Amino acid sequence: MTQSATTGAPGAPGQNAVARRGRLATLDWRRYIIYIGVVVVFLFFAVLLGDQGFLSKNNLLNIFRQTATITVIAVGMTYVIACAEIDLSVGSVAGLSSVCTAMALSRYGIAAGILAGLAVGLVIGSINGGLVSMLGIPSFLVTLGMLGIAAGIAQWITNSAPQPILNDTFNSIFGSGNIGPVPILIIWMGIFVAIGAVILAKTRFGRQVLATGGNRTAADFTGVNTKRIKFQVLLLCSVVASVAGMLYAGRLQSGRFQWGAGDELSAIAAVILGGTSLFGGAGSVVGTLMGALLIGLINNGLILAGLDTSQQQIIRGLIIILAVAMARRK
Repeated sequence: MTQSATTGAPGAPGQNAVARRGRLATLDWRRYIIYIGVVVVFLFFAVLLGDQGFLSKNNLLNIFRQTATITVIAVGMTYVIACAEIDLSVGSVAGLSSVCTAMALSRYGIAAGILAGLAVGLVIGSINGGLVSMLGIPSFLVTLGMLGIAAGIAQWITNSAPQPILNDTFNSIFGSGNIGPVPILIIWMGIFVAIGAVILAKTRFGRQVLATGGNRTAADFTGVNTKRIKFQVLLLCSVVASVAGMLYAGRLQSGRFQWGAGDELSAIAAVILGGTSLFGGAGSVVGTLMGALLIGLINNGLILAGLDTSQQQIIRGLIIILAVAMARRK
């Protein structure tokens, strides 16, 4: 027994080292790459553009303001993509919501304006969800068509003219105000991220969304109404996009059909960069927030570096390609 204990003792450190190497070998670094990316990009621009105001308080707050609306849209998109679907209409929904909110608000007051904006999301989300879940039309095709329809309606009912919002209360609540030193947009972003993260990770609905995206057939056999889940996530995404449209309207104090144009691409990139599987079955709302912050940092840094809009679009496109390349089937 003494010999066995003696020979076993020297082997323990070696066994521990082997175990540690095994854990490092199996560690999935992709799970943390978005956090590393945010830190690296921030430090890069801090060194490169530090003397151009990148680290100033106002600029850092601007990054969060510019990121907030995209993050809100991306929270809803996280549920859709985790369910193995896609929604390309969110940008147009935001623009139409801003227009309808502004028009109703100027005629009937703040309550009617908010209801009108939410109604846009409810109607479009119900149409998207019904066509996908009931008729089995691919969500890519349905929402691609709805992108054009919503944008066209917004431009048509306004004759392409901006709709000013002169209600200071609305503007303060939905984008222009502050609570102490914190911009209201950041608070809206925090609320949506917190609620979205808890629902996806801790509730039955969240588990059903992930199950539907991971394996629809298996989810059906376990009693999940996958058609209903698909309907609900597309409805949720449109309603969230309509809130984002109201945030655009409040921050910029007008409704325009252009608000939200192209946001669907930024939202999808933020979701995929944040770790949500493009093939469904896995999702992270906190990761989506980090993905949106990464895009916001890059956009802000490129502006301060003097790149024009076309060059920024090229970089954004490269980010989307990178996001898809990093996606992997669960």
